[in-house]
Amino acid sequence: MKKIMKIGSAFIGIIVGAGLASGQEILQYFTSFGLWGIAGAVVTTVLFAYIGMMLVWMGSRAKQPSHKEVIYGVSGRFLGLVIDYILIFTLFGVGVVMVAGAGSNLNQQFSIPIVAGTTLMTILLLLTGMLNVDRVVTIISSITPFLIIFVVIVSIYSFMTMDDSYNNLGSIAREQPTNLPNWFISAINYVSFNTAVGASMAIVTGAAEANRKTAALGGLAGGVGLGLIILLSHLAVFAKIKEVGSLELPTLGIVNDISPILGVIMSLVLFAMIFNTAISMFFSFSARFIEAGTKTFRIFFAITVIVGYAASFVGFTDLVSSLYPFIGYLGLVLILVLIIAPFKIRKEE
Repeated sequence: MKKIMKIGSAFIGIIVGAGLASGQEILQYFTSFGLWGIAGAVVTTVLFAYIGMMLVWMGSRAKQPSHKEVIYGVSGRFLGLVIDYILIFTLFGVGVVMVAGAGSNLNQQFSIPIVAGTTLMTILLLLTGMLNVDRVVTIISSITPFLIIFVVIVSIYSFMTMDDSYNNLGSIAREQPTNLPNWFISAINYVSFNTAVGASMAIVTGAAEANRKTAALGGLAGGVGLGLIILLSHLAVFAKIKEVGSLELPTLGIVNDISPILGVIMSLVLFAMIFNTAISMFFSFSARFIEAGTKTFRIFFAITVIVGYAASFVGFTDLVSSLYPFIGYLGLVLILVLIIAPFKIRKEE
């Protein structure tokens, strides 16, 4: 059970980065559709449960140091090449968004210049990238429970202090900008995007677990937990949409409304979750090209992070609204492969 929870926490930690933990993704993908965002959250929970189980199980089965061999193995040469390049693009792109999110986080909470937050995150990434994969997974999984506690607190507070009707809040929520056409497409796009985000590190995480059943259950638990976090976060942001709809980090805004002290703590937890996803992205990106743990890997990793740091100055909200939906549409290819993967593997075995 301990291993299952560790894998599940790691899967959640990989995906919960700046966008989700801050509430900005939730706002754009779910809350902007009003009460229909609840239906979207339910759809994402079901899909994440299956996808989390499949990704970690495939990693445990293949025991490969990167996603490349696993993806090519289940999708063939041509389709494997397409998915491989989608994942490579996603890993670097989301890593850049995380670095930008670190700057926005500290800026909103402490009025620290954005460049200071992004620089601090970059330094932490460079230091952590020198560790082996087991240590990285342990670090990622250890931070997740703190986020879950805050999501529950925020959700309870938001509902207890909601001062308007569901219909009025729904009208305000639907005025929020989004690049998605409706709640169903938005939910599918969100799962697809996050599958592209989490696939590589989830496979690497599974490769570190010898027992396939334990790996699969860990991925399943992570997917369900992730879906519940999304649902609670949506309900919290929806209940306080009038107060936080214009903020870059809506969840942090709600916590600050509860207590300035809790706001400081939440900001640090949020920074840690951003770090979780950032290290997952840059570590997996580098592992795709160079064997992890080697001197060459560390040099390549450092160069990648520094380039990502330079690219992060585009801005957090702009990156989320433009890059994420695009990656989501690309990631649909990977979801289709994961659906047919069990049948193909069963035939081969």
